[in-house]
Amino acid sequence: MTIRVAIIDDHALVRDGLRRMLSAAADLEVVGEGADGAEAIDLVARARPDVLLLDLSMPGKDGVEAAAELSHAGWSTRILILTMYSEVQYAERAFRAGASGFIGKSVSFEELVRAVTAVNAGERYIPPELGPRLVKTNISAAPHLERPPPLTGREEEVLRLLAAGMTNREIATRLGVSTKTIDSHRGHVLKKLRLRNNADLTRYAIRHRLVPC
Repeated sequence: MTIRVAIIDDHALVRDGLRRMLSAAADLEVVGEGADGAEAIDLVARARPDVLLLDLSMPGKDGVEAAAELSHAGWSTRILILTMYSEVQYAERAFRAGASGFIGKSVSFEELVRAVTAVNAGERYIPPELGPRLVKTNISAAPHLERPPPLTGREEEVLRLLAAGMTNREIATRLGVSTKTIDSHRGHVLKKLRLRNNADLTRYAIRHRLVPC
């Protein structure tokens, strides 16, 4: 399966080099690029890449701020921070903001592809030289983002139907259950996903590709 990658870096030459490198890999596709954190937010919302290759230091909204905003919004895109800084404190900030990986700009093509593939698979990518130092800070062992409890199959089905615009009564009729049961499923979904109403449910479903845009 092809991994869809977006690139954010404030240097056009760096973006061009990364695009050429990633496009040379058989299972990677570059679906967009931008020059700052604000463009990163917009790009993820529009292109929904699997992995966002995000520069750490940029004018305006930097990579840490963009990563935190994207993580808080609940997008499924995995964030791989790419930076010239190798100090452990930068990696700590990146992971606390919600990044799935941290890698230096001096890495080889092969290592970059490994990092993209790893974070896309849900793994955390930490350069070997930083691993021991991050263990001491307990960052490497901590989850990069607090995940909501998983939905059951029926809860996800109710979420999809609500997001499609159906009422509780219509869903109950379609599924052959009572409206009280649908009310209960809806309440569980709202609680698990920390959402407030059907509008929030619809936005969540669109973001996570549970319903057509």
